[in-house]
Amino acid sequence: MDPLLERRELSQAVPLTLVTSTAVAVAGSFVFGISVGYSSPAQTGIMLDLGLSLAEYSLFASILTIGAMLGAIVSGSITEKVGRRYAMSIADAFCIAGWLSIVLSKNHWYLYAGRFLVGCGIGLFSYVVPVYISEITPKNLRGSFATVNQLMICCGASLAYLLGTILSWRALAILGKVSIVNLQYSGVAPCLFQLLGLLLIPESPRWLSKVGHYQEFEVALQKLRGNSVDIFEEAEEIKEFTKKLMHQKEASLVDLFQKEYIHAVTVGVGLMVLQQFGGVNAICFYASEIFVSAGFSSGNSGMIAMVIVEVPMTTLGMLLMDKAGRRPLLLVSAAGTCLGCFLVGLSFLSQDYQWAKDLNIILALTGILVYTGSFSLGMGGIPWVIMSEIFPINMKGSAGSLVTLVSWLGSWIVSYTFNFLMFWSSVGTFFLFASICGFTVLFVARLVPETKGRTLEDIQASMSSL
Repeated sequence: MDPLLERRELSQAVPLTLVTSTAVAVAGSFVFGISVGYSSPAQTGIMLDLGLSLAEYSLFASILTIGAMLGAIVSGSITEKVGRRYAMSIADAFCIAGWLSIVLSKNHWYLYAGRFLVGCGIGLFSYVVPVYISEITPKNLRGSFATVNQLMICCGASLAYLLGTILSWRALAILGKVSIVNLQYSGVAPCLFQLLGLLLIPESPRWLSKVGHYQEFEVALQKLRGNSVDIFEEAEEIKEFTKKLMHQKEASLVDLFQKEYIHAVTVGVGLMVLQQFGGVNAICFYASEIFVSAGFSSGNSGMIAMVIVEVPMTTLGMLLMDKAGRRPLLLVSAAGTCLGCFLVGLSFLSQDYQWAKDLNIILALTGILVYTGSFSLGMGGIPWVIMSEIFPINMKGSAGSLVTLVSWLGSWIVSYTFNFLMFWSSVGTFFLFASICGFTVLFVARLVPETKGRTLEDIQASMSSL
């Protein structure tokens, strides 16, 4: 195809409604990022001000994931019953209540309760946002648009890191969440923006087709594709595939392990397990402490460097998603995270053997930056993109809940045990993470399909036929 014609078709395929709908959806991802990034810069201040022990702070950091697990368990059923838009509004309500509890906290129980409620909200967001985006975008743009989810998570976490380097934990909670002057930085403001935006954007056409609202389905699809685009062929394919699946019963948790679904479940669950046990939340939640342990005078400079790397690399992954494909980016990303963990492990090994202090710092900084950049390129967002693509609509609720629950369960295990693993062996901890990242390369090469440029119906039919 002529490059000029290809670019013209691409520009015509991005109507304002599609861009607006994606922007409204990823407001929830921004809240997700702020919530995850909050605990790392806040650790020292909270432990000193409230007199929390290491175990108590580990509970505070990890209780977010406990709430997210509860949100994950019900995410599929809520999203399938009430639709994608109403599911996002329910998540907003949880997050607003949670941040207000943190802002108004008088003791650590208010902090725990607020953190738990925010966790419930982002557990629901983590499922519904990528599913909604994948269902509203055309096949040639789906990967890039879906990766905006991860980009906004990175932006939210980066903002929390940066504010945390100059504010105390309490000032970060107050200034970052309720100050009118700084409302744009809050966890509440994106929720309010999303609640208003949800009134204006269309529901997922595929969900409307599933529940039999065919007139609304065609109206929503036309808005998302543009008034000048002929949607007949795409609409017929979606309706035909959905009607075929509707003859089958809604898949239960047990049904997911039948032969026709097992490949999709293995890929979805496997990617989430490897993503979490590769150490991402250990580094996100405890980055500041890792830098100090490696010999930095403080963790602030290292965390700023992480932010500088994270957002551009996520943006690069977004731009390459529908050009290079999912598999190549996953392979490069997993190999990079393996190298990054190995270098951090070497920095602690050099510290144990009392090698040059400068070497410790260089290895730790290089390792964490390589890990952060590599993870942001692919392993951060692509597992969620693939999860939203591979499950047919009759099993999407139960399978999506399972995959999201596994992700948050892994996140909780790693975030809670990380300080204890570091006490056991800093070297062993990061070499263990490196081994898991290395295995991820083999898993992707062997089992993960390429989904670039294919319709959801084609992907799901091929996964079921294997």
